[in-house]
Amino acid sequence: MSNGEPFKAPLDPHGGRRDFNSRLRHSNQAYLRARDSDSDHPPISRRIGFVLLEHFSMMAFTGAVDAIVTANLLARNPLYRFQAVSLEGGSVLSDLGISIAADCELSALDATELDMLIVCGGYRSDLNPPRTVLDRLRTIARKGTTMGGLWNGSSVLALAGLLDGYACTVHPESRAGLEESSPRAKLLPIPFVIDRDRISSAGANSALGMMLAVIRHQHGDDVVRGIEEILACDRGTEDIPDRPMPVIEGSTTLPDALRAILKLMESNIEEPLSIDDLAHYAQVSRRQIDRLFHRHMKTTPSRYYLELRITRARRLLLQTNAPITNIAIACGFTGAPHFSRCYRDFFGVSPSKARSTQRL
Repeated sequence: MSNGEPFKAPLDPHGGRRDFNSRLRHSNQAYLRARDSDSDHPPISRRIGFVLLEHFSMMAFTGAVDAIVTANLLARNPLYRFQAVSLEGGSVLSDLGISIAADCELSALDATELDMLIVCGGYRSDLNPPRTVLDRLRTIARKGTTMGGLWNGSSVLALAGLLDGYACTVHPESRAGLEESSPRAKLLPIPFVIDRDRISSAGANSALGMMLAVIRHQHGDDVVRGIEEILACDRGTEDIPDRPMPVIEGSTTLPDALRAILKLMESNIEEPLSIDDLAHYAQVSRRQIDRLFHRHMKTTPSRYYLELRITRARRLLLQTNAPITNIAIACGFTGAPHFSRCYRDFFGVSPSKARSTQRL
């Protein structure tokens, strides 16, 4: 509890409009777009094709697709467009016995504006496709398209000569075959490899990691952190239950005093502690708290506390049917009007409008 002193949000130098200054920005990316104006220069929407071999790994495919679909959720304009491609048209049977309808056949694929083509294989996939398939892959690669492989899709690229002079990886079961077919490829025993315009992953789990690395290169850390927050792929199961807020990335590397303060903040959302109280409970000086937050959180402790509370409020607003007044009180705001002003400052819309138009 504070010493009878009401918690005051820090003044905003921009005259009411607030930006997230801390690492909590990536948790709120998908909702910040509501307050942005339409851009005259929207981000480039990259086009990705997934060539599905019979018995392809469904987990590898969905891991890669999940990353790019979630990236689109975080952007005002779609960052990626993708399509499933078959070798012979129709649907393709996955390793789980589930068929995926292909959008087109490889021979009919319009590669004019294709940015990336990824061959998705699986444990039982045939890695000796017809010469026409290999010729088509070579033709697409000559257009400057980034070529990739999931699971053992790299083996097909190797047969087409598209990995000569490149580093790559492949599922361990296919290593010997790739080494034999493509001695000029540099095969590495690691989960995924990105070498210029060639990308490859060795299994189902690493497909997601590979795509996150691609997205990070193209769109930066904030987008990837946002994806990880939604997919919860950077947290163990012990971190998920009953956690009102996300665990700060790299929290184990933060100083013990700062970690203690962050835990105090997360545990005192409804009745925020004053900075003096935080200093008292963490047994550090107020000046030391300021230094810790500036150095490790890139913001002030008061500002971080406010962002923590508004993020919690946003989640309750969009994930529950609780009255706005109740949410305001539960997140330490003096009432619905105060909460509404802060919400509009951060997200550009009122809480009621955000709830009625939510997309996630």
